[in-house]
Amino acid sequence: MIIDCHGHYTTTPPGVGRWRDAQTAAVTADPALVGVKGEMAVTDEEIRQSLEGAQLKLQRERGSDLTIFSPRASWMGHHVGNEHTSRFWTEHQNELIRRVCDLYPANFAPVCQLPQSPGAPIDGSVAELERCVNDMGFIGANVNPDPTGGFWTGAPLWDRYWWPLWEKLCELDVPAMIHVSAACNEHFHTTGSHYLGADTTAVMQVLTSGFTRDFPNLRFIVPHGGGAVPYHWGRFRGMALDNQWDFDEAVSHLWFDTCVYHQAGIDLLVRVVPTSQILFGSEMVGAVRGVDPETGHYFDDTKRYIDAAALTDAQRQAIFTDNVQRVFPRLQLPS
Repeated sequence: MIIDCHGHYTTTPPGVGRWRDAQTAAVTADPALVGVKGEMAVTDEEIRQSLEGAQLKLQRERGSDLTIFSPRASWMGHHVGNEHTSRFWTEHQNELIRRVCDLYPANFAPVCQLPQSPGAPIDGSVAELERCVNDMGFIGANVNPDPTGGFWTGAPLWDRYWWPLWEKLCELDVPAMIHVSAACNEHFHTTGSHYLGADTTAVMQVLTSGFTRDFPNLRFIVPHGGGAVPYHWGRFRGMALDNQWDFDEAVSHLWFDTCVYHQAGIDLLVRVVPTSQILFGSEMVGAVRGVDPETGHYFDDTKRYIDAAALTDAQRQAIFTDNVQRVFPRLQLPS
């Protein structure tokens, strides 16, 4: 079985965007607005139509079996409004993912977003994580290390602010994917620099602080191939040796996906990063949707790169299936 660890619901029906636009307009007019959750008008048929010609079609064409599926990352929008804004939006988004997985249990497994908000306590995110895992059967969460949208004014990942969330992730035995949302700082392009910079920044915060020693079961998925980390593996190892940081201990908490959209990048990833720390991922349908004119294939058809890489069958099995099952122990594969 080929399990894609990184999928987002980027093809949502129009009712999702309409609900969010109305909420955003209301809180822009009154930044202190609490608002109400209300209803999001989306039918099961609309959900089916949004997936049948997109993610499901691509699964069939590209040969993957199951996608670990979460809300659209750029729409998490934790910088929008206040903590009430984020709570209602997040609940709707997670409930929508649950509906997708109920309609297609053989194709999708649910991962949640959290109602983070700049300056807000982490308690609301802990509560939503519990709700999603215990009440709705989610198997992981996306965690935004910078809910300010590119200004990085919040606490770094090693700060005690985050510890209740790390404790709850360990207690529930679910991993977190480090994933920022849209950048509202004009210095950063959301998918081209903000995403990749955040991946690299999160790894450095883990490496330099050593806080993961206090959470032996804490598991972070670093998406987009780990940002700069595999390319600069020697730099990070070298700094760790110079500063007596425990590089191997940090890496034991980190898994890197294969959302690297060319063969040379995947070849580097699988050569540098231990196979045990690599998870198959594509992030389709996501930031890069076109065809590479050099190959004639879609950039985000990442299975092709793993198939062509210098790997043994056992290593491919680990990347496609076994490692994902270790990182997501709550994942129940369809029989």
